[in-house]
This record gives sequence, C-alpha cells and structure tokens, in this order.
Amino acid sequence: MRSALLLSLVLFAAAPSLAQESELRGRIETFSADLADLNRRYDTPMSSERRDRLRRRYNEELRALDGLEFEQLGRDGRIDWILFENHLRRELHDLQEQQRRDRELASLLPFADRITQLAEARRKLADVEARETAESVDGIAQSAAEVRARLQRGELDDTPPPLRERAARKLSELRRALRRWFRYRDGYDPEFSWWVRAPHEQADDATQALGEALRAAPRGGADVDRTLIGDPIGEQALQQALAFEWIPYTPAELVAIAEREFAWCDAEMEKASEELGCSDWREALEKTKQSHRDPGEQPALIKELAHEAIDFLEARDLLTIPELAKECWRMSMMSREAQRVNPFFLGGNTIQVSFPTDAMAHIEKLQALRSNNEHFCRATVHHELIPGHWLQQYSQARHRTWRAPFRTPFWMEGWALYWEMRLYDLGLAKGPMDRVGMLYWRKHRCARIVFSLNFHLGRWSGPQCVEYLIDRVGHERAAAEGEVRRSVGGAYPPLYQAAYMLGGLQLRALHQELVATGRQTERAFHDRIMEHNSIPVAVLRASMSEPLPPRRLPAWRF
Repeated sequence: MRSALLLSLVLFAAAPSLAQESELRGRIETFSADLADLNRRYDTPMSSERRDRLRRRYNEELRALDGLEFEQLGRDGRIDWILFENHLRRELHDLQEQQRRDRELASLLPFADRITQLAEARRKLADVEARETAESVDGIAQSAAEVRARLQRGELDDTPPPLRERAARKLSELRRALRRWFRYRDGYDPEFSWWVRAPHEQADDATQALGEALRAAPRGGADVDRTLIGDPIGEQALQQALAFEWIPYTPAELVAIAEREFAWCDAEMEKASEELGCSDWREALEKTKQSHRDPGEQPALIKELAHEAIDFLEARDLLTIPELAKECWRMSMMSREAQRVNPFFLGGNTIQVSFPTDAMAHIEKLQALRSNNEHFCRATVHHELIPGHWLQQYSQARHRTWRAPFRTPFWMEGWALYWEMRLYDLGLAKGPMDRVGMLYWRKHRCARIVFSLNFHLGRWSGPQCVEYLIDRVGHERAAAEGEVRRSVGGAYPPLYQAAYMLGGLQLRALHQELVATGRQTERAFHDRIMEHNSIPVAVLRASMSEPLPPRRLPAWRF
C-alpha cells in the first residue's frame, strides 16, 4: 500500500513535467511543419516580405517558449528547450545577416525590388494591370543594362570579386523567379502576353548579360576560376556561428588546435614511412596512391571494406548495429561532373563512389585512381556507411525525430570522424599503407579547419587554399580544387569543413569523460549518442551527464 502511494506521488509530481515536455515536442513538430509551408509560400529571393513573415513566426515561438517553466522540465525536456531556443535565435540572426548582405548588393542589383514585388504579388494572387506591369518589367531591363554598362566602363572595378560573385548568384535566383512569374500568366491571359512578353524577353536577356559581366574579370585583372572565388563571411560572423554551436574558442584558437593535431599526424606518418622504407611522408603517400583497384573493380572493394568494418565493430562489442541497417545500404557511382565537386566518396543510405569514368580525360582518370586508392578507401567506407553516416541516418529516423531542425555537422561529421580516430587506435589498419591512408584523411580534416577558417577570415583566397592542400596534405590538384570548390561554393555553411575534426575531438573528449573513467561501457556510450539525434556535442554532453542541464550551458573547452 505504501509503495503504491509513493508511486502515485512520484507520478503526480512528474505529471506537469511530462505534460510540458509533450507540449514542447508538439510545438517543435508544429513549428517544423509551419516553416515548411512558409518557405514554400515565401520563396522569392531577397524578399523583405519573406524575412518579415519568418521573423514574426520565430518571435511568436520564442514568446511561447519563454512561457514554459524550464525548472519544471525533465532532462529531455530541458535539452529540447535549450536546442529550440538556440535554433530560433540562430534563425533570427541569420535573417538579419541575410538582409545586411543583400543590402551590400544594392548598387549591382538595383532592380531586385521590382522582381521581388512582382513575384510576391503573384503569390498573393493579386490582379495585374498589364500595361503598367510591362513598364515595370521594361524598367528591369533598362536598369540591368545600365549596371552592365558601368561594369564595362570600369566604373565598378573596385567591387571585390566575392561581392561580384555573390551578386551573380543572387541574380540567377532572381532571373528564375522572374521567369516563374511570367510563365504563370503567359499564354492564358491574352492582354498580359500582348503587353509583357517582349519586355520580359528583354529583361531576361539583359539580366543574363549582366550575370556574365559580373563574372568576367575586371579590365586589366587576372582571369581566375570563378568557382574558387567564394564569399568570406568575416571574423565576427564566424565567432557568432561558433557560439550557436557552443564552441567557446576563437578562430585563431581552433587553427592552433588543428596544428596540434597535424603535429600528431606528422609524427605517425613518419613512423609509417620508415616502415615502408621511404625517405619521407610524400614518398610514402606516393607509394600508397599507386595501390588502387583496376577500372571496374572498385565496387567489389567497397563491399569488402563495408563488411570488414561491421565485423570489426561487432567482434569488439563497440555499438549496436541493427540487422536492417546492415541490409539496406546501397551503392552508386558518381559521374565525372559530380567528381569535380566531390572528388572523394559521399555517403548515407547510398555510398556514392568516386572512381574514373570513361568520359574523363587521361590526367583526370589517373588523378581519380590515385585519390581513391585501396588504402584511402579503408578510412572512407566506414565513415560513409557503418558506423558512420548511414547508421546515423538510420538512427535519426527512429530516435527523437522531432529534433530534426537542430541537425549540425559537428554531430553528423564529427561522429564519422570520431570513428576514424577510434578505429585507428583500435588497430583497423592492416599495415603501414593502411595507416598512411587513414592518416592522409586525418591530415585532410586538420587542413579543413586551417584553410576554411583562413578563407572566411579573408586571409586566404580559394587558389591559395588549393595550394595549401596540395603542399600540406598531398592532394592531387583535381582533388584539391574539388575540395575547395565544395567548401567555398555556398552549398555548405562556413563551419562545415571545420566541424569534422572539431566534432570528432568533442566526442573523443566525451569518451574520455564517460568511458575511460568507467562510468559507461563503450557500447552503451555509442548507442546513447545515436539515440539523441543530430545535436551539438556540447548539448549532447549535457544530456548524457549526471546533473540536470541548466538553462544556459557552461562553456566546455574540450
């Protein structure tokens, strides 16, 4: 009777907490659905209306979040609250930063507002006065032509190349928006087509010509590969991005951490080089690059390495690998075009394999063979499949799914890199060439911190980053260019490349805290990480540690 009463009291005390946690998860899921709808509705680039609408939604959610009693929440609820509040504040910050960066393009794209107003009017299903609309579209053509003429006269030669490249990218988005707007009425509204078709053709031609002029080298300037220009964000923006990831280090401190890890790699590489009878690491790397499979045989190698990693993990009881995860991964081969941006593997439920295609030039084939040799692959297959990205995606679909908006490369890439380090320590490498291959990738991730941060600090150009990768890591030129192209092209956030090594180091530090001290078994530690979904590692640490997390997490210098 007494036990039943105590249980009732515990359940009664927990009820408010459980109710609030359930409400919070529901709000996160509703918010995610709302954002999907709002982004579909407000899809016009450089639109102030879009920014204002999203800002209202974020602030509305922040007010609701402040209404929850944080101290009444349990561990999971507190973690969700911390993640959600950080996410909302980051989104608000990004809107403000987006607005600031768009304003910097005013002199290069003075007609942007005209396009956004037309596109937003279509989304509102507003009536169109054809003749007035034709004059507005004609104004877009004239304005674009005037900017192009100023570029050709050299009046805008002092515009930094990254700003010109950003303007060219935004202009491509605006052109697509204008085309969508025009196609909506063209052909079924006779008056609209009669008035607007010719001005639209002129505006489309004028904006295309402006895009080409923006990407052309200034008069007297050197012609450079525009795909390597990129758009640095600056130190202040880098520091803010780090704060949103709970990384309490300056960019300079992170570069120092990378150099420290580099020194360890260099020492290990020297040992492997001596075992191979080579005079230095470059000779050892060259010898390793020559050991590749023949054309057509790469898929068989990938299959062998995937099963090897799974067997290695299970034999040592390192983590739980569901049978379905072992069964359901796939493989595809990347095209020549895709390998210009991704010279190495990509992963997830499908491992996308880089290897020479018959369409490649001879030198491209040789570089792709060397860059994807057997010993490099031993360190990439488990990164992309199991225990890496595929196992992560499998787990994300099954555990705490409401946390999807909070995904971060520090967990996603950090986990895969952590396993590269862990499996090296546990002896996955079968000999010195395997160690050279694994160390090559580890040096690569150190280099990613150094070159990406120096790029975004405005200290290095894209071509300088390429030369650094060739000299410091030993990349083939095509692979180095692809790596930098991928890093500075805008498809990945500025901290993405640094997140591999830094996230891996965070997880290694957490392993030291919880496993090396005997507080958790290796398998339990790894399984719990998979159950929390993709969240910043500092927040993961708060969730896996004993005391309930406070509303403001203390700085963790890992």
